[in-house]
Amino acid sequence: MVEYPTLKKVWWKEAVVYQIYPRSFNDSNGDGIGDLQGIIQKLDYIKSLGVDAVWLNPIYKSPNDDGGYDISNYQQVQEEFGTLSDFEELLNGLHDRGIRLIVDLVVNHSSDEHPWFIESRRSKINKYRDYYFWKPAVNGGPPNNWPSFFGGSAWQLDETTGEYYLHLFSRKQPDLNWENPVLRKEVNDLMKFWLDKGVDGLRLDVISAISKRIDFPPTDTNDFNETIRKYYSNGPRLKEFIAEMREKVWDQYDVMTVGEGPGITPQNAMEYLDEKKGLNMIFHFGHMFMDQGPGGRFDPVPYTLSDFKEIFKTWDDALKKKGWGSIFLGNHDFPRMVSRWGSLQHWEKSAKLLATLLLSMRGTPFLFQGDELGMVNLELKSIADSKDIETHNGWQEAKKTGVSEEKFLAIANRTGRDNARTPFQWDNSEHAGFTQGKPWMVVNPKYSTINQQRQEKDENSVLNYFRKMIGIRKANLVLTYGNYLPMDTADEKLFIYQRRITAYRSEEAAVLVLLNFSGDRIKHTLKGPLKGEQRLIGNYPLVEQLNYLNPWEACIYKMDEKTEY
Repeated sequence: MVEYPTLKKVWWKEAVVYQIYPRSFNDSNGDGIGDLQGIIQKLDYIKSLGVDAVWLNPIYKSPNDDGGYDISNYQQVQEEFGTLSDFEELLNGLHDRGIRLIVDLVVNHSSDEHPWFIESRRSKINKYRDYYFWKPAVNGGPPNNWPSFFGGSAWQLDETTGEYYLHLFSRKQPDLNWENPVLRKEVNDLMKFWLDKGVDGLRLDVISAISKRIDFPPTDTNDFNETIRKYYSNGPRLKEFIAEMREKVWDQYDVMTVGEGPGITPQNAMEYLDEKKGLNMIFHFGHMFMDQGPGGRFDPVPYTLSDFKEIFKTWDDALKKKGWGSIFLGNHDFPRMVSRWGSLQHWEKSAKLLATLLLSMRGTPFLFQGDELGMVNLELKSIADSKDIETHNGWQEAKKTGVSEEKFLAIANRTGRDNARTPFQWDNSEHAGFTQGKPWMVVNPKYSTINQQRQEKDENSVLNYFRKMIGIRKANLVLTYGNYLPMDTADEKLFIYQRRITAYRSEEAAVLVLLNFSGDRIKHTLKGPLKGEQRLIGNYPLVEQLNYLNPWEACIYKMDEKTEY
């Protein structure tokens, strides 16, 4: 019998988090842009899902070059979204419903329209100069060959002083220099501003890159994800910077911290998760980058189900004794999970299967708005229809290599970020009930059949399956704290695993999760009998003796903890 490792029970391990992209959730005033009052109007819907916390994508003042991740004032709300008073009303409305709020804080970079950067670029002796990374030209060009996440060089020449500044993302997102203790104090103060308002959690964007290779050696690889790991993330002072934030800010509040971590690996994850000096949990990107080739997002490569399963096992092994991870299959930066991991032919079944996977793994589940409806990817008709800087910049780079717009668009429609950012599909009225005006972004035409109003009335809908699955996770703590025991790891169609918990405050339990990631009806061999009364949930009608799985079938059985399968 596998013994359960001792882990402290806390709310954020047992929580299910619902991510809201405010611009696309609900528009309250008819300007075509989602806003805080729009979220407030839907608080009872959010409560009905059974979630415990909301993660709110950035709402701060921003030129919106990169979806609000380019912040020009950390203590003001973007006018399109509302006011600080609206934010406080939202926070109170969530708290009144027993839901916590996690805000998204971007501290690896700011907007180039932030007062710090406006001052920094004025002269080489300005007191804000060292808030950012400035370097002279090398051989008449950029200081090194680092590429940006969004294509092109990570360095931008500024004519005022004739030097280059570093921007790992958009040229309008200069990287902050965390080596500067004055800058770090500024960051501490802005965190306190929001924590003093009563927010319950901080999602720290690209936290893995706040300490980077400041000797700025040239990258020696054409594999972009390897460049991230070796040069942009996991820098020499990373643990120090995180420990300082925890000591000076986080430990003074009842706050959960989760770090976004491109470049985090199973081998270095615990550097971020020290129990006394680190983050509470991390987002890793093992599965999210597994289908990206050396060129990144617009260089897709095949993957297998065994690859997918191996990543879950590797990360669970890395965190099972200490630390805590997150489980997610999509967010604002990736395609819709059903289009990516599921089957459009078997849309409903695969959406429910992915819900089963998401909510039965160890780690805190993060659900992205619309996934509970099974929303799918958008088919852009031209690059001009894209609202995403990464897609536009990717197209400019692709053109240089002779790629046609048609070919690039086919890739972007499969991998691009626009897919996740289309307006929420509330009903089958014009603009999917998202706005009375002209939406900021095209609505996915699937809204006529995939929408909240239609699914609300159908007890067998994807939406109601999500609700049931969330309830099952909460009622069975084995799905939070139990050991993860994968089975048949080499199978390319079946994903089967157990969750077992033993000798934990006298609680013993075991469940068996069966997932068929294929359109085939497949026989399987399990040692023990599977009885109908033991089934907790399934996306097909119950049968007495289960000796096969239907296409994209998912089910969870409650087992005798003494039985081995």
